[in-house]
Amino acid sequence: MLSAKSLFQEIVDNDESFALFCSIAASGESQGGWENARIAALVPETERDMAPKITRHGADEDKHGRIFHALMKKRGLDPVPVPPETDYTMLLERGGIGLAHDKLKRDEPLTVQDVVTYLAHSRVTEQRASEQMQLLRKQFADHPDLGRAVKMISNDEDNHLAYCHEELLRFARAGHGRTIQRTLRECALAEIRIYRDVSLAVMAHMGRILGWSRPKAALLALGIRAVYLVERLVGWRRMVSLRMPARRNALGGPAGPEPEFA
Repeated sequence: MLSAKSLFQEIVDNDESFALFCSIAASGESQGGWENARIAALVPETERDMAPKITRHGADEDKHGRIFHALMKKRGLDPVPVPPETDYTMLLERGGIGLAHDKLKRDEPLTVQDVVTYLAHSRVTEQRASEQMQLLRKQFADHPDLGRAVKMISNDEDNHLAYCHEELLRFARAGHGRTIQRTLRECALAEIRIYRDVSLAVMAHMGRILGWSRPKAALLALGIRAVYLVERLVGWRRMVSLRMPARRNALGGPAGPEPEFA
């Protein structure tokens, strides 16, 4: 019987699939680290108080990338090339979600609207990250190698999500409410489509590595498409709601050091 636990366990137990999983995850986290570092450097003067929090956000993402590399190193594995069709962050950027890399590479201050766009994009993608890590935490919290890693990353992703809620509510009170809701909806609908495509691509690669039968691969693909339909109809709404988080000022302090996994 297929279950999230058995599926993840199969991927983790095989060196080749584990290296691909960690390489994809590390690449996305490192890209997020770069993006946040550039945004922190370019934040407009009126929002300079946000810069340390954005820097902390980027530092956390960089830390996560190092953790995934350390998990591979501990098993004597090297990172592998990330197939373009599995590169979630690159595909989001190409789809016009968030701030374009061309803009971030220029040394021109961002606008307040740019900051709102960044926060809305982060609010949507951090929702996904938080949910994914909660699932991994549920399955692997007691795993001798993965346990500490998934708990640390999960806690960080929850902090990032809380930060996005709090900052977006602040901008909404300042008069940007309609822009925030429009941007959140656009980001959410694009993200669920890209997440579906990336999930199908990742499962196709895992299936070839692990030798899945055609019926098993077809069933997994059907499940991914079914989740997309539910998200397209109603599930996207969880990505656009805003509420004051229980964790206030979640990124107000310095990032903690990553544990030595290898």
